[in-house]
Amino acid sequence: MRRLDDPTCPARPLDDDELRALYAYPPDLSSPWLRVNFVSSLDGAVAVEGRSGGLGTPSDKKVFGLLRALAEVIVVGAGTVRSENYGGARTSAALRARRAEAGLPEIPPVAVVTATCDLDPDCRLFTDTTVAPVVLTCETAPEERRRALAAAGADVRLVAEHSIDGHAVRDALSAAGWSRALCEGGPRLFGQLIADGVVDDLCLTLAPLLAAGPAGRIATAPRTAPTSMRPAHILADDDGTVLTRWVRGT
Repeated sequence: MRRLDDPTCPARPLDDDELRALYAYPPDLSSPWLRVNFVSSLDGAVAVEGRSGGLGTPSDKKVFGLLRALAEVIVVGAGTVRSENYGGARTSAALRARRAEAGLPEIPPVAVVTATCDLDPDCRLFTDTTVAPVVLTCETAPEERRRALAAAGADVRLVAEHSIDGHAVRDALSAAGWSRALCEGGPRLFGQLIADGVVDDLCLTLAPLLAAGPAGRIATAPRTAPTSMRPAHILADDDGTVLTRWVRGT
């Protein structure tokens, strides 16, 4: 990967330390910094045949892994857990040591946002993980579902009464002491976070393909909420993948 937006940057490919520095969270955070990561086709499709994996490229997968390595917690909507067959995060021994040195949990937990707890206790989120997933849900979620997920090993937390907005997500992150949050979708959760003005950072990969099909955008919400963002960097790989990072404008 090479940097396109900085003429002073060497023409050679970025090494791992340089890439890590480009994606580092701001230092000394006193409140949660909410980063969102998405991949899209050139014509704006968020998935191919229902899954984002069809848009993945080697450089996108590398940055995906790096973003997880830098995060304290991975936030995701229940629909994405179901459609992408989510399991727990995985880290190598070397990465666990690096994270511990940086004051991060050795393995970031997955925190699922769901108003109704509509998750299968036998899905990979609960059966293929080394740390307990966190379920952020509502007081009105059916009690039997909440109990079933807790019995499957989830840390079930009531963060709202009827529905979960972006502020409730942010407050839950703050209450847990998680400052470096990474949201991996899906589009409805991202749209809610935008509408509530809590997105600090967007890492968006453009895959070098046109998809057509019925797939929607990376964010959907009932109302529009224009939010100014400024480019932090623009990278490109030899296969045509473009990787961008945008942070909230000031």
